[in-house]
Amino acid sequence: MNKTKLTALFFSIACLFAVLKTIAQTNTKYSKEVEDKIKLVENNLISWVKLDSTINWNIYDRMKELHINGVSIAVINDYKIEWVKSYGWADTAEKTPVTNQTLFQSASIGKSINGFAYMKLVQDKKVSLFADINTYLKRWKFPYDTASHGKEINLAEILSHTAGLSVHGFDGYKWNEPIPALNQILDGEKPANNPAVRSEFEPGLKFEYSGGGYEISELLLEDVANSSYQSFIEKNIFKPLHMNNATYELKPHGDCATGYRFDGKEIGCKYHLYPEKACGAGLWTTATDLAKFVLEIQLSLKSNSNKVLTKEMTELMLTPYLKSEHTGFGFFIDKKGDDYYFQHSGLNEGFSSQYYGSFNNGNGVVVLVNSDNTAFKDEIVNSVATVYAWKNFYPFVPKKIINVADTITNKYVGKYKFENADTGPTIVKENGVLYLLDPNSPTKWKIYFTSEKDFFMLEATWANQQFFRENGKVKGFYILGDNYKAAVNKVE
Repeated sequence: MNKTKLTALFFSIACLFAVLKTIAQTNTKYSKEVEDKIKLVENNLISWVKLDSTINWNIYDRMKELHINGVSIAVINDYKIEWVKSYGWADTAEKTPVTNQTLFQSASIGKSINGFAYMKLVQDKKVSLFADINTYLKRWKFPYDTASHGKEINLAEILSHTAGLSVHGFDGYKWNEPIPALNQILDGEKPANNPAVRSEFEPGLKFEYSGGGYEISELLLEDVANSSYQSFIEKNIFKPLHMNNATYELKPHGDCATGYRFDGKEIGCKYHLYPEKACGAGLWTTATDLAKFVLEIQLSLKSNSNKVLTKEMTELMLTPYLKSEHTGFGFFIDKKGDDYYFQHSGLNEGFSSQYYGSFNNGNGVVVLVNSDNTAFKDEIVNSVATVYAWKNFYPFVPKKIINVADTITNKYVGKYKFENADTGPTIVKENGVLYLLDPNSPTKWKIYFTSEKDFFMLEATWANQQFFRENGKVKGFYILGDNYKAAVNKVE
């Protein structure tokens, strides 16, 4: 056998062992009862609309339709991680499957880790939530200006997004780009690609999401703990909760998922590098590790586990800082039915994520996706909530679709333009069905009619549309939401 054939043989054997290893890692065997529930979840992906004949999708079909390459799911039931399962490809070019050990960028979910860490510092009396942040900052001071109206900013405001600070989120860096230091990020100095983190309005007035504020908290934690951010989190959270795979390394040593866009194509590199840790952008983790984090909070609320925080600290962490908002310290608080849920979502370029944990009853779910299509993760959460009977969690809108004559729908075909904008959607007709082509999305949005002029699209969540005419001619359609009405005018 020549050298080329021998090399090919060894390569084939290596691939075979990799596949066998993947199968062993991914296809964990559960009891028949659990396996039946997994199948139900896989076959009941649900959008925000419930029709007479409910639109439920199979997970594999939906992944194909939405160009989703890979996903990992963990479900918590009755205060236990009941199952974890992964699907699809971590990397399509290398044909690397997603396993339960595959690392995903969890994006802003990491803000919950940061909030959790700060409650540990408060519990240990290292910081106060209500003192001026400049009391603790040593290497850099926040430059107050007139926008703050003389009001000092505290940690409670930063962690609840009520500090009035700028910079919603961060774009990350390609592999060949220089990485900025934390003080360069805060001051918006090159090579940082974000503006400076500064006051936009007086602190303590209202909610305004600010990843920039969380980066101030990252520097503050390091100054107070006299430790790197990563070392502090590893010692005080990852290790006690046995989150064995979670890391803030820019390029982790473990198996990392590649990030993909809406259309399933790569983002120009395997994934972006995020030096921003506290805001969550730079956190790599698995669904299992995040489920351990969610479960610890749930058990702490019951006083059944206090590996990091006491019950009192956990309750304080999950209490909205402003009564008019629903934001705790690193967590969003949602009331669904008779229960409350703490949750956070995440979106990096090429990745999206979501977790929910109930205050009572021990229900939870974690979804990590290597696509920046955010609808898919929500459909999985809806399916889990439905299969596991989370009472009144899934707030579907009942609708009845009708068939509309071609003589009417033909008049809706054409180009449209948003008010005060140069571009807009196009409505086309294929095989008798109308689709909306959004210039910001590679997918076609199917139009469902509930009357001859009223319609909705599954992708346009929680909004209805309505065609309008003048003198019998179609002039455009309205986008209708809660106390909201915007016109999209027909131009061709």
